[in-house]
Amino acid sequence: MNKAELVDAIAQKAQVTKKDADAVLTTALEVIIATVSTGDKVTLVGFGTFESRERQAREGRNPSTGKPIQIPATKVPAFSAGKLFKDKVAPEKIAV
Repeated sequence: MNKAELVDAIAQKAQVTKKDADAVLTTALEVIIATVSTGDKVTLVGFGTFESRERQAREGRNPSTGKPIQIPATKVPAFSAGKLFKDKVAPEKIAV
């Protein structure tokens, strides 16, 4: 599903116009990105948590030459799915 299809689904389910659904989705994504980029977390109970994580410096290899290179430390965005989301994707099997 791409953004346009998501906007269509939101508009239909919430019974709003596609323009309104697009505005709300775009704004929500902008707020999440801005919040995570400042180092804060965004937690949506049941859905998951967006946060930034530190990635340590490490040694890598240049794929064309095979020579070792240093990859600097950086921050990366991360998402951890919530319990409800995990259970919907992979429901637990009941032992018999």
